[in-house]
Amino acid sequence: MNIVIAPDSFKGCLSSEAAADAIERGIRRVLPEARIAKVPIADGGEGTLDSLLASAGGRRVPVRARGPLGDEVEAEFGVLSGSGAAVIEMAKASGLGLVEDADRRNPLLATTYGTGQLLRAALDEGCRDFILAVGGSATNDGGAGMLQALGLRLLDADGAPVEPGGGALARIAAIDDAAWDPRIAESRFVLASDVSNPLLGPSGASHVFGPQKGATPEDVEELERNMASWADVVERVTGVRLHDLPGAGAAGGLGGAFLAFFPAELRRGIDVVLEVSPFRDALRDADLVITGEGRIDSQTASGKTPMGVAQEARKAGVPTIAIAGSVGPGIEALYPHGIEAVFSLANGPMSLSEAMDRAEPLLAHAAEQVVRALRVGASGRRDA
Repeated sequence: MNIVIAPDSFKGCLSSEAAADAIERGIRRVLPEARIAKVPIADGGEGTLDSLLASAGGRRVPVRARGPLGDEVEAEFGVLSGSGAAVIEMAKASGLGLVEDADRRNPLLATTYGTGQLLRAALDEGCRDFILAVGGSATNDGGAGMLQALGLRLLDADGAPVEPGGGALARIAAIDDAAWDPRIAESRFVLASDVSNPLLGPSGASHVFGPQKGATPEDVEELERNMASWADVVERVTGVRLHDLPGAGAAGGLGGAFLAFFPAELRRGIDVVLEVSPFRDALRDADLVITGEGRIDSQTASGKTPMGVAQEARKAGVPTIAIAGSVGPGIEALYPHGIEAVFSLANGPMSLSEAMDRAEPLLAHAAEQVVRALRVGASGRRDA
């Protein structure tokens, strides 16, 4: 049997590579001679850099950057072999995971300045093609910090520079581009994202993602007002209306900044990763694909890794089974797109922390049970 293992990370406990290894262990308990291709996948969030480097090869370039709350962090970007494209995972410098203490998370203060520093470092490295993974942010600053790191001066009504964070966006009255990095116009930027939210409104950056980043209901309303003011300024300066533009709300409005100020296109993250990865080649002789991630529910159909993997496998006539850390409502929306069944790795009553602590053996066990069930189905009834 030829099996392709193509999971995303199980956030907070397993990288996509570790998840693929665990699934393989479970399979080999039942089918030790199976031919297995492991293709770790990501969809534009955390783990995209690791996935692309694992697929295409390349090197990592360390960068000391400003973290989301202003403290210095050890970040990095990747340069892919062959194409020389830079892979910038914004979460490396501006991600929610960099603010481990939940009480410190504050999108009114958090900045994307460090993401701009990563971009500048990649430009200095000679890169002119960029893949930007814009998931997992701690920020809601409309990309203002990133723009400041690349030379834009964001000024208040008195001509003074505006401080970082989503709480200051309403004070921006003018934009001075005299020091804007000219290399940006010579470059090409592809935004890999798993969301299509607009900048503003009930499905916009502040309302949907602000609470995940530490915003109170009062903060959300302030962030929304500030973001609307920033969008008005951007439209006046660039002519680009971000307010209801799909994808502009990605990463707390970072997607909108790219679409307004960069020669950029927004693409579904899973599609960008699949193009670079050997997944399509691995499908040629495959009998089964096993994918998975931390949670699978109705939102998975919006372009998360399991959905994208299943859609691609379906084109090749290969069935897909998914394993999740937790399974939520609405998974029936996935069946028409190629996911034949969804399994949870939890094999009994347990807390979230216990499931995360035991994720590796539980995932291996779940994969083993999937293959055992498939083997019975293929062989039919056994005589007593």
